[in-house]
Amino acid sequence: MSERTNHMEYAEGMEQLDHTLMNEVISRMEAYDYNAFTSDDVKTALSHSTKSAEDFMALLSPAALEHLEEIAQAARLETKKHFGNSVNMFTPLYISNYCENYCIYCGFNCHNKIHRAKLNEEEIEREMQAIAKTGLQEVLILTGESRKMSDVEYIGNACKIARKYFKQVGLEIYPVNSDEYAYLHKCGADYITVFQETYNSDKYETLHLAGHKRVFPYRFNAQERALMGGMRGVGFASLLGLSDFRKDAFATGLHAYLIQRKYPHAEIAFSCPRLRPIINNDKINPKDVHEKQLLQVICAYRLFMPFASITISTRECQRFRDNVVDIAATKISAGVDVGIGGHGDGEKKGDEQFEISDGRNVKEVYDALVKNGLQPVMSEYIYV
Repeated sequence: MSERTNHMEYAEGMEQLDHTLMNEVISRMEAYDYNAFTSDDVKTALSHSTKSAEDFMALLSPAALEHLEEIAQAARLETKKHFGNSVNMFTPLYISNYCENYCIYCGFNCHNKIHRAKLNEEEIEREMQAIAKTGLQEVLILTGESRKMSDVEYIGNACKIARKYFKQVGLEIYPVNSDEYAYLHKCGADYITVFQETYNSDKYETLHLAGHKRVFPYRFNAQERALMGGMRGVGFASLLGLSDFRKDAFATGLHAYLIQRKYPHAEIAFSCPRLRPIINNDKINPKDVHEKQLLQVICAYRLFMPFASITISTRECQRFRDNVVDIAATKISAGVDVGIGGHGDGEKKGDEQFEISDGRNVKEVYDALVKNGLQPVMSEYIYV
């Protein structure tokens, strides 16, 4: 797929879905003028027991920053109402960093000169065993976006191994067709997470210069195809800082909201990643997304979709993560290594996707949650 490929046109073999939902998200995002919202609009939004899309817009606006304390308190009450003091714990496992995409902000991109590696099944099992020994019962399996080096069967085999050791198995891989998601679900995957990166299609085109990831609508519809394939849950995210973060956050929330209306049984989750420096480029950092703005986004997600799971990753520092799980986040990673391997006794085989900010192990994160009066949860599912 060359650099001149139209980023709105599907490549051969890509399953095409109706674009009505995508067009609604994009059009409403483009029409969103966050500077038009006032302090009174924010107060009105906070007064509503159920938040509308208009309320969500107000809560994401610059005017809402002066009400951040009140917004955080409201988000905390909503979190406690639906989740109590529980915080789910998990860890990601990167099994391959080969990638066929040229995304200029990602450490795995195909033109970045890094040490590439792929775990075989024996190595995957060894990593899974090491993670399971920490007490974790949920794992998130990740690969670089290369069908050639990490085909669906390879990922499915990783899911089968994971099911031997974990009660919940998530995937963060390249988007696939609904029948392939069905196969991965049959192999043991419970949910998928897809970062749209940015919902601004023009900006998206300038960031994704080659590879299948360049096709904007195919990536946009990944969550719906996963639900069509039988996945229990789907996760949504923008990489905050790539484009206008307020518009991206609004589009992310609206996308998730519309998907849940269409598939009421779906479990919805948000991730809230900011840009991080990558190997060979330490100048990559979020644009205008400071901790106050990030907290604003997380709290707005909580108030707009109270039942959604919200993950806070190791892209953020220890202090911020410990605070936000007491306010709105309900899921936290621990014992993280974003290179290939590194959990077992062997040496790390491949380079990292990005730099992490919180390197605490599982026990340290567990103890911090308990110290803050929270209840670490290793698994919320029992299979019978």
